[in-house]
Amino acid sequence: MANALTLKDVLARLTTEGELYEKLPDSRVRCYACGHRCLVPEGRDGICKVRFNRGGVLYVPAGYVATSLQLDPIEKKPFFHVMPGASALSFGMLGCDYHCGYCQNWITSQAIRDPGAVAAPARVTAEEIVRVAVEHQAPVITSTYNEPLITSEWAVSVFKLAKARGLKTAYVSNGNATPEVLEYLRPWLDLYKVDLKGFDDKSYRKLGGKLETVLATIELLVAKGFWVEVVTLLVPGFNDGDEELRGLARFLAGVSRDIPWHVTAFHPDYKMDDRGWTPVRTLARAAEIGQAEGLRFVYAGNRPGQTGSLENTYCPACRAVLVERVGFQVLANHLTAGACPHCAARIPGIWS
Repeated sequence: MANALTLKDVLARLTTEGELYEKLPDSRVRCYACGHRCLVPEGRDGICKVRFNRGGVLYVPAGYVATSLQLDPIEKKPFFHVMPGASALSFGMLGCDYHCGYCQNWITSQAIRDPGAVAAPARVTAEEIVRVAVEHQAPVITSTYNEPLITSEWAVSVFKLAKARGLKTAYVSNGNATPEVLEYLRPWLDLYKVDLKGFDDKSYRKLGGKLETVLATIELLVAKGFWVEVVTLLVPGFNDGDEELRGLARFLAGVSRDIPWHVTAFHPDYKMDDRGWTPVRTLARAAEIGQAEGLRFVYAGNRPGQTGSLENTYCPACRAVLVERVGFQVLANHLTAGACPHCAARIPGIWS
């Protein structure tokens, strides 16, 4: 009786030749999809486990989604300065270039590394994904749930069709990018959420990345004109110290004071169940630090209704409330064509 196919075997069939790489002597390739810039010998995989070299050609994921398509509020991504109350059609694939012990999407992101991650691919075409978005009147299509950078060729094949239908496109990413992949994405990608996981390089390396790469990504995203929002999941005892948060907020404000910064509550998950939820007071303190460092839009998340005004958007000029929220639900949107109805100050974002 033949051996059953492994997940890796199945995924190897759902591939196409990549575009984000160069061929090197001795059938080696250099991948540019993420900041690891893997040098991949023939017959081997990149760090992400889903981009691999066979015969001197880099094969990359295509033609599937993990589990299913999902309609989410845009606020769940979270984007708070993009069409409040809109739906985003979310799709993800399998694999990641990090290995965070507290990953909240580990079922998909760690599917090849961890036998306990049992997500399965479902074949789909780019045309089908866009058709579902249009049918459900979702104005945004988002690559999320695993790391989208490592499946950028597939995302672009979807996003090209989405843009032709007038839709916005988004990445929910760890920000471990390269200049090459951002240049490749720029014509087809509008919105980019970066998960900035702290401001300490030693901690970053434990997760599988480098702090300097993510900081460079944020700078380049803003310079290239993507709409950028940044999230920091506050993990007790890992990245929630005042000095670390102050350095992080100061960096963001130095890039642009208009970057929305979301400080969100950790809950025990995956391999990090040795600590409790992030206290509300920690979220409030982080928000105070962000505001003190000059950020004009700071939000607290994952604690619906418990963080006071930190779920709302306020006019930075006159402090009028512009968008009222509880969790992912928009209660009221007072913006007038992207401006404050009281003082007419323009509010940065994509509002229609």
